[in-house]
Amino acid sequence: MKNMKRILAGTLAVLSAFSVASCGNSKDSGKDKESSYVQKVEVASTDDISTIPEGAPTELEWLSYFDLNPTRAEPEKRTDVTLFEERGGSIKYSQTSSMDKYDKLASRLMADDPPDMFWYEAGMTFPANCVKDMFQPVDEIVNFDDPLWTDVKDVAEQYTLNGKHYVAPVKFLAQSVLTYDKDMVEAAGLDDPYEIYTNGEWDWDTWYDMMTEYVEGGSDEDERYGVNGWFAPFIFHSTGKTLIQYDAENDMYVSNLDDADFSRATDLLYNIQKNGLYYADWVGQAGDCFKKNILFYAMGPWAASGVHKPKEGDNWAIVPMPKDPNSDTLYSTPEMNAYMWIKGSEKPDAMKCWMECAKIVQTDEKYLATEREKFFVNNPTWTDQMYDMAYVELVSDKFERIVDVGYGISTTLSNNDAATNDTKEAVIPYMYTSVMKTDENGSQYTWTQLIETYRPVIDSELKTFNEAYHAFIGK
Repeated sequence: MKNMKRILAGTLAVLSAFSVASCGNSKDSGKDKESSYVQKVEVASTDDISTIPEGAPTELEWLSYFDLNPTRAEPEKRTDVTLFEERGGSIKYSQTSSMDKYDKLASRLMADDPPDMFWYEAGMTFPANCVKDMFQPVDEIVNFDDPLWTDVKDVAEQYTLNGKHYVAPVKFLAQSVLTYDKDMVEAAGLDDPYEIYTNGEWDWDTWYDMMTEYVEGGSDEDERYGVNGWFAPFIFHSTGKTLIQYDAENDMYVSNLDDADFSRATDLLYNIQKNGLYYADWVGQAGDCFKKNILFYAMGPWAASGVHKPKEGDNWAIVPMPKDPNSDTLYSTPEMNAYMWIKGSEKPDAMKCWMECAKIVQTDEKYLATEREKFFVNNPTWTDQMYDMAYVELVSDKFERIVDVGYGISTTLSNNDAATNDTKEAVIPYMYTSVMKTDENGSQYTWTQLIETYRPVIDSELKTFNEAYHAFIGK
């Protein structure tokens, strides 16, 4: 249930948070004006969006569990849909559910009745279902050297099979941030995490030491914790590596279990649990976390905005996950919005037009400024610091963006919905958090134990996948 809450809430956040810009919040023009990173890129204008040629198909069938068109619950027409319709396009919504979307797509493909468009999700879309021939490359309709697409080329290159691009990112969103209450930090006599971050000193060590000092300052009547929420995978990722990676030299996907950096990452996570810094129960929003004397709330920005936003008088701030102290590079694995082109769809002109409409509203400054203004209308108690960190800096090229292909290899490794273990987690997401779990006797798992237990299944699943992958690319 906790995983499902997180997935549903994260999906809502991705769909609603079309908000990245660098202009200021007029309500808070006098506070939190620390300068955040601003990315400058050459961009196209709406005049450059391709039109659909006369006589070409104009309607795209969108197979999904949410509608892109206006609905009773969301009556306002999206800007990308408006732009698409102005160029002669339209979107037909064919409804499925989030649980059976791939089964429905497979049935349509088997019946030689393909839809046109499908929502990208980290779970199983790539590479697993690309290798199953559900989707086709986008190179025919997207040129990643064009100004509109150059800012996402680095990530698109990580979604290639046999030299062909299968995913064209239109937007990035921070998967998880560390939200904290500045008043709690000050009352505990701690340095402001944001100031530590801007000084380039926000790493595993300073984060761990701060949580330790905070917790040790509590008492039996004032029980304290350092962190709650979703952070463990991003400690691994801060090393610049993932549990499964693509080996270009041998053209195959391989396990990275024995990487020495992961021993360090799991030591950190193990000690966070062992030393009582971690509050393990589900907490659905930042405000409830702080009421429980938890210093950091690790979750997507959705859990501190909208109905979860700060109350008037609250003094919150946001920082990224701490970096690896052994690395000078800041890494991130952002959530991503993208539209998959379904295998068998023969509407390249309409798809090209739609992809450009979808991308331009996440690139053009006038649209970004409008979305920022809308955000602050609904979240007037947010500060510029919070917004710029969550929606601008963390998805900028200040961070090297990496793709975690481990979430897309096989049902056993990657699909939480099909998991049969007690925590209902597939093997890869389970491994990221596993050293913070205990066995039936209450003993905490070690990384060595977990490698010994799960190496056979990971190796077996990778062997099966690589055979399918090599057959797909014609080896």
